Amino acid sequence: MESQPMLENKVVKPKKIRSMNQKKRLYGILFILPAFLFIFSFMVYPLVYSFYMSLHDYNFVYDAKPTFIGLENYIEALKDKNFIVSLKNTFVFGTSYFVLVMVISLTLALLIFHTKRFNNFLSTIIFLPIVVPVSLSALVFLWILQENYGLLNHILGDVLNMPFLTYAWLNNGDTAMASIIGVSLWATIGFETILFLGGLQSIPRDILEAAEVDGASGFKRIFYIILPNLKETYILTGIWAILHGLKVFVEPMVMTDGGPGNSTLVLYQEIYYTAFTYFDMGYASAMAYILGTLALVFSLINFYINRTKEKA
Repeated sequence: MESQPMLENKVVKPKKIRSMNQKKRLYGILFILPAFLFIFSFMVYPLVYSFYMSLHDYNFVYDAKPTFIGLENYIEALKDKNFIVSLKNTFVFGTSYFVLVMVISLTLALLIFHTKRFNNFLSTIIFLPIVVPVSLSALVFLWILQENYGLLNHILGDVLNMPFLTYAWLNNGDTAMASIIGVSLWATIGFETILFLGGLQSIPRDILEAAEVDGASGFKRIFYIILPNLKETYILTGIWAILHGLKVFVEPMVMTDGGPGNSTLVLYQEIYYTAFTYFDMGYASAMAYILGTLALVFSLINFYINRTKEKA
């Protein structure tokens, strides 16, 4: 009986395996290289260099090179009247904006979620301001709120015949800040509403149906079932609202330029003026790092509070 020839299994040589792995690593590096270069060039390097600049005294118009002064820029910021005023105004705007945008956007999201008849109409009205640039929105409301030729005073005084309600909305510190907050809400509340609506739609329907079977309907369903299941959404919307509240710039810049006086001067404006009007890049970098630290701290507080509630 003739023995059948045995088929030898093809064995891949170790050198060939190493070569294939090296090619895969090379291809992987080439794929991530553009993203890495972008992040390094526009995020990592500016972040590191701005911290380096915050430790130096440097006016890029007059000084040949930066002069190391340590933490003096940070100490000077705590003594600077304009910095303190702008920080206070930023907190006033940020706190008011955060509370109002969270409450109103959640209310609108609940209204859209539970309304079937006018769902598309309401969604269009609420989401429409998102497509309008914030600078353009601020410019339009600047015209609307003007004392002499503004549309709001024209409607109140001439159309409704209530001239006692007309007011110089942007010439008084309190109403000017309230106007800026209102414009910011109008321009951005649609985005927050989208986030909350996405959170509402992610709640499993069996939970909502079980709540209805158990007799939880109306406000009971909202407070005991829906709101507790939006904890992840609170984290996302809260961080976004905090960042926008602390980094507000366009609305006060276009509508009041920080006035009247310094009543609407926010920290982002003060940083901008220091850097590009007075060219003091070291001091501006220190203030920018203070602002960034505040944004990070408040974001972490928001994250911690909602995570703690979720575990409880």
